[in-house]
Amino acid sequence: MTATQPTTLRGYFATLSPNAQGALWVMASAAAYTLMTTLVKYLGEGYPPPVQIFYRQVAGFLVLLPYIFKHRAAAYSTTRPVMLTFRSLAATSALVLSFYSFQNMPLADANALSFTRTLWIVPLAFFLLREKIGPVRLGAALLGFVGVLVMVRPGSSGGFVFGLPVLAALASALLFAFTTTGTKVMTRETSPTTLLVWSATLGLVLSIPGAILMWRWPAPVDLALLFTMGAVATLNQFCFVNGMKVGDAAAMAPIDYIRLVFAAAVGFFLFDETPTIWTALGAAIVVASTLFITWREIAGARKARVEAPAPA
Repeated sequence: MTATQPTTLRGYFATLSPNAQGALWVMASAAAYTLMTTLVKYLGEGYPPPVQIFYRQVAGFLVLLPYIFKHRAAAYSTTRPVMLTFRSLAATSALVLSFYSFQNMPLADANALSFTRTLWIVPLAFFLLREKIGPVRLGAALLGFVGVLVMVRPGSSGGFVFGLPVLAALASALLFAFTTTGTKVMTRETSPTTLLVWSATLGLVLSIPGAILMWRWPAPVDLALLFTMGAVATLNQFCFVNGMKVGDAAAMAPIDYIRLVFAAAVGFFLFDETPTIWTALGAAIVVASTLFITWREIAGARKARVEAPAPA
């Protein structure tokens, strides 16, 4: 007697392994992130990073406001307010630096540098989360970073100049590594929605001082785009937090590399940023590592279902 096969997409999703489900969440996060950074770059000439982040946080907070009103105290219920505050401060600082790099560099290049955080996520997952880092996961993460290095070719002729945009991207990556690892720690005791509520609320408060110093009144169309950026950013966080909750942090890190491919495509079609052969080669390496991780997890889930005893 064979097990009943799932007949809906949701039913099939539920049969996947935790890491396979996490991979799909992270891929959805990557798509949302690419749309957000596209808007960051498009609006960059008229709105500096602190102003963009303020409107992003306002929009994100408004998206969550119905949930906050409905659940009130429960929406902010946590046993780790200090850690959540520190996480929000680090995330807000990382966003300012990240927005600056995306405004002043090609999308593919800025995305490539943002993935230096993978070098930190893997050891942090080992030392702080006590996750087992097998050779396959470690190898996939390192292979993805090799692809990043192929794309940026630091020190080569025509490569990066070690200026403020590059420094901002690297500093942002380090801060995001801490927030990513902290997300995994806090999802053990705090729901993803509560994390989003704290992030949206504290992020809005922390963004106000910088926005006041560099204030710009947006045109109606720009205001709509700024709010869209915020709504998409909230979707990005929701997908990413769920991916980190159901999957291991070190296993999820390589999946997020798919953002590089999305960014290169958007840069080419919308901003006339022509990828070089090195960008294409690096992207191919990144895609290979990402698809391998996803395929391995899905294949493992299918094998487990086949070998599982049939219900009596």
